Amino acid sequence: MDAKPQQNPEPTHSTLPPQGVTSVPPPPAPVRTTLRRAAFGALAGAALVTGAVIVVPDDAEEAAPPSPGPVARAEAAAAAGSPASLSDLTALIGDRQKWVETHPSDASSWAVLGTAYVEWGRRSADAAYYPRAERALRRSLAAQPGERGNAEAWVGLGALANARNDFLAAKKWGEAVRAREPKNWTAYPVLIDAYYGLGEYEAAGKATEKFGTLRKGAPALARASEMYRNQGWREDALATAREAADRATAPAAKAVALHRLGDLAAERGEPAEALAQYDAALRTDRTHLASLAGRARALAALGRTDEALADYRTVTAKLPRPAYVLELGELFASLDLDGDAHTQYTKLRELLTRTRSAGVDESLTEARFEADHGDPEAAVELMRTEWAAQRRSPAVADTLAWSLHRAGRSEEAVQYAERAVESGVRDASYAYHLGMIESALGQDGPARGHLEEALRTDPYFSPLAAPLAREALGALGDPAAGGPTDMRPPAPDPSAEPEPSREPSPEPAKKPRPEPSPSAAPAPRAKPGASATP
Repeated sequence: MDAKPQQNPEPTHSTLPPQGVTSVPPPPAPVRTTLRRAAFGALAGAALVTGAVIVVPDDAEEAAPPSPGPVARAEAAAAAGSPASLSDLTALIGDRQKWVETHPSDASSWAVLGTAYVEWGRRSADAAYYPRAERALRRSLAAQPGERGNAEAWVGLGALANARNDFLAAKKWGEAVRAREPKNWTAYPVLIDAYYGLGEYEAAGKATEKFGTLRKGAPALARASEMYRNQGWREDALATAREAADRATAPAAKAVALHRLGDLAAERGEPAEALAQYDAALRTDRTHLASLAGRARALAALGRTDEALADYRTVTAKLPRPAYVLELGELFASLDLDGDAHTQYTKLRELLTRTRSAGVDESLTEARFEADHGDPEAAVELMRTEWAAQRRSPAVADTLAWSLHRAGRSEEAVQYAERAVESGVRDASYAYHLGMIESALGQDGPARGHLEEALRTDPYFSPLAAPLAREALGALGDPAAGGPTDMRPPAPDPSAEPEPSREPSPEPAKKPRPEPSPSAAPAPRAKPGASATP
């Protein structure tokens, strides 16, 4: 992995306090012209929320500018809204740190620096960068308030809120930018992530469509694929994700697109295809550790557990996201390696404490852990708090339902489990949870149907839960032959002759037009960015 930005991320001449000790020194900052920094800092800050900033030659008079350096490459990704590589992002952070040392009132450069910290913290799973990001963004707003045109700092604060899973705050910042600058495309990725986090799927869809009209190419296609996936339109999601991967050119952007293809294959229960896509992503960008986690998941589904464990150990050491640590613990548990599983669960608790201290809300992962491996009542309280805070995504509904079930309150749980399954997201774990809750309530028919749905959607959805789903389905047995007897109409009495009706026969009612089947392919529709060039 590339070196992290330097230990003192804000300039030594600023009034900001020194930072923690989790970082290592970066490579030397590249030499830049002061004129270029001042002219294009605002564009950089606005675009970094989606991973990029715009490129401008150092000398416009030159007919053939030199090959771009790492800072220029990071900036060059902005026009397409694509992510920069980690090494280029590190160089950009070093460049902005050096610049604001002597220009502490440059609001745009502070916004660039703060948003770059957000991106680094998100992609390295190092929550210590989020407080630094907030300080830099607040410095930007102190130098130039958002009401006076500093939209890039507002966008940066929205991206920071999303990174902390504070979706209500992200929604506030994104909508503030959209209200003042409705054609500022950088506000829409913030809004899309916030709306999905809050379960506001209709608003997320509208924001996705608007983003596609403002920013064409691979980024818009990737967002459209996400929208189709969340609506349950798998074929559209796959086709659009493939087009996004075809259009992506920079290695970092290409790896993200290939990773999405891997995720879609895994959700379809195709681990071999998922493994191929994750491997392709890692060949494209070896630092894309999210694909290494996906590779571990696919290897476990294929029964190649030794390789899966090796990949999980690597990714949890380099990218310690709580969800990955929980996955590794559950893989150990599925192999009856309870001691190793317990070690991972202990690490998870420590990691959750650290992320909480940095202002990151990891309640969803914490509740999933507590429901199955700790205190289900604690999981219920966590999810109750999330629900009361208007964070009502399908994932929260599903986790609340499962926590209630594990705490012995299945009757209360079923409404939330149904909400998750009916959201449109075709997640095998949602159907599994609903099936188990229905089974506990004695609803054998619906339980059988949802457990079958879970295993049909993805037979390998969890190394622990998938075998339990098969076991529960076997315990339910086959449905009774012929169906329930009380559903059959009574036999007619042959001795009874019906009297002829004296009333005129009414006109036959017109049959309503049948609704399209949920499993049918959606009607063709314009996909954001589909007709654009990258």
